[in-house]
Amino acid sequence: MLLKLQQIIVKPGQQMLVKDISWQQLENILEEMGERRAARISYSHGWLEIMVPLPEHEKDKEYIGELVRVLLDKLQIDFEPFGSTTLKNERMLQAVEADTSFYIQNQAAIIGKNRIDLNIDPPPDLAIKIDITSRTRFDNYEILGVPELWRHTQQGLEISILQEGKYIKSQSSPNFPNIPIVELVNEYVQQCLTIGRSQAMRNFRGWVKNNL
Repeated sequence: MLLKLQQIIVKPGQQMLVKDISWQQLENILEEMGERRAARISYSHGWLEIMVPLPEHEKDKEYIGELVRVLLDKLQIDFEPFGSTTLKNERMLQAVEADTSFYIQNQAAIIGKNRIDLNIDPPPDLAIKIDITSRTRFDNYEILGVPELWRHTQQGLEISILQEGKYIKSQSSPNFPNIPIVELVNEYVQQCLTIGRSQAMRNFRGWVKNNL
């Protein structure tokens, strides 16, 4: 007897790994899950991971995304935010959902688009992944060619830069040169958790005004 997707329950902070999933099955699962859902998926060559974030995972995503928006606006850099949209490439048999993502250098190429198809569209210039309970399992972002990946863990922010098809760790961000991104994100996410989002963001905007 085949299980239906609605029969499967994944609790917040937990993952489920399923093997031998075809691309068509993946498309069907994504359609059944719909756009407005809590779960994130990661798919690579028949392996499907379904993860449901913890509430603190979602809060960190919002905090870091807002910090990025403030910086881009201050620097007067055009961008398109794409949230946790599904990034997929059927030829490469890869699909992944970042917690949030931004088109910066390539923003003009996707203006007006609601869905991204990496068979024809460029990948986002920056993808952000919150890894509170587990490490990102697959190398999807690397294979799909996402130039810059931020991972935020309980230890803080890690930046990975794509060079010759492989990620290397970096203390700086090509999207924000000469800005201490790791220190800023760690400092102001912590402020959000201790003094609240509103005051922390006022403090961050103050830093931006005085330093940029």
